[in-house]
Amino acid sequence: MSARSPLPSSAAPTPAGALRAGFLNVKDAAEYLGLSPHTLYVWRHRRQGPPSFRMGPRGRVMYRREAVDAWIREQEQADSRANASLSPLGANSQQRASRLPNA
Repeated sequence: MSARSPLPSSAAPTPAGALRAGFLNVKDAAEYLGLSPHTLYVWRHRRQGPPSFRMGPRGRVMYRREAVDAWIREQEQADSRANASLSPLGANSQQRASRLPNA
């Protein structure tokens, strides 16, 4: 009786595959965010969008998947439609100051 691994060898994560899963190149990050790669390049130039860095001898622009996910959560929290505490609909109404001068 031979011992079998619970996962077939093709389903077992490889170190290179696990490493690749943690990083996204510009094309993959754009697809993940539903944007064009050009938009990510423009955002990078303007220092906007998810944090990116250059990796490897060719200096490829890369994104950490966890940093992209954190950036998405920040965007959700900054949007009043997704964050009830920022919604103007829940705020108490304010009285306008009278424009008439005091006599």
